[in-house]
Amino acid sequence: MEACSIGMCHLMMGSLTMAFATGYSIPQSDPPRPPRETLPTMYDLPSEFPEEPGLPDEFHDLQPQLLSRTLALRDYTRENWFCGSDLNVYYDVQHPLWHKRPDWFLAVGVPRLYDGEDLRRSYVVWQEGRSPEVVVELLSPGTEPGDLGRFFAGAEAAEPASAAMALATNGSSQAELPPDKFTVYERYLRVPYYVVFNRYSGVLRFFQLVGGRYQEQPLLSAGNLKIWLPGLAIGLGVWQGEFEGVTRLWLRWCDPDGHWLLLDAEQERLAKEQAQTQVVMAAQAMVTRGMALDDVVALLGLSDEQVKQVMAEVDDDRGERADPS
Repeated sequence: MEACSIGMCHLMMGSLTMAFATGYSIPQSDPPRPPRETLPTMYDLPSEFPEEPGLPDEFHDLQPQLLSRTLALRDYTRENWFCGSDLNVYYDVQHPLWHKRPDWFLAVGVPRLYDGEDLRRSYVVWQEGRSPEVVVELLSPGTEPGDLGRFFAGAEAAEPASAAMALATNGSSQAELPPDKFTVYERYLRVPYYVVFNRYSGVLRFFQLVGGRYQEQPLLSAGNLKIWLPGLAIGLGVWQGEFEGVTRLWLRWCDPDGHWLLLDAEQERLAKEQAQTQVVMAAQAMVTRGMALDDVVALLGLSDEQVKQVMAEVDDDRGERADPS
C-alpha cells in the first residue's frame, strides 16, 4: 500500500481504488462530523486478504467455539458485548489496512451487532470506539515470537524496537512494516487481558496490562480456576473433556469457585436430570406415605429405571428405620 497522503488515504484492492479521509487531519466542523463520515468503516476495509493463510488446524476452529458458547458476563447483557475469532481487527487509522486476526477476542460495551443491525465483517477499532478487553492466541508452530514478543523463550529480554516504531521515530520515508501481534495488543490496542495457550504442551500463560506494559501473571493453583479477570468477573481454566466429539485439553470459562460455565446442551441435560431427580423424590415420598406403587407409576409416568430408583430409596429408608443404630 502506498503511504497515506495528508488527510487522504488510498486503498488499492485489485482494480478498485477507494479514497477516504483518515480524519486525523480533517478540520473540525461545528458540530464535528461523526467517524462514520470521516473514517473507513468495515464496509470499506477488506474482511480477508488472499495472501494470508486460513485456519491452521481444526483446533483453531473448535477452541474459539467453546469460548464463545460458554461465555456469560455478569455485568453485561448479551446485547452489549461481541466476541470474534479469526476476524480482522483494524487498529491504526493512520495505517488503515494494518490489522491482526486474533484467534479469539472479546469486546465489551459494544453492540452485539454492528450499528445494532448487521453482522460484522471485521472489527474496526476507530469505528467501534472500544478495543478488545480480552485476546486469546492459540500458539502454532512458528507463531511464538510474534505472539509472545519479549516473553518468547520464557525470559524477558531487552526489547528491540519494531520496524514500525523505529521508522515512526526517525521520520523515515521508507515503507513501514506492521508490528507483531504482541506489540499491537500491548501498545496500540492496549488490551487489558492477554491469554496464550499452547495446545501441544498444555502450557497456559496470562499477561495483564500494568502501567501500559504487559506483565506475566502467575496462574492460580487451586482447582479449575487458573486465571481470574477482575474487570469481567469471570475465570478461565484448562478443562479435560469432550467437545464436538473431541476429548482433549480445552480452555474454558468458569466462575469464582471453579465451576465450569455450561454449554446450552449441558444446561438442558442438567435441567432434565434435576427434574428427574425431583420426580423420583416425589414418588418415594408417595410410596412411603402408603400410596400403591402402581398408582404412583400411573400418576407420575415413571420409567422402569425410575421405579428401580424409587424402590431402592424406599428400601434404604425402611432399613434405616428398622436399624436406628
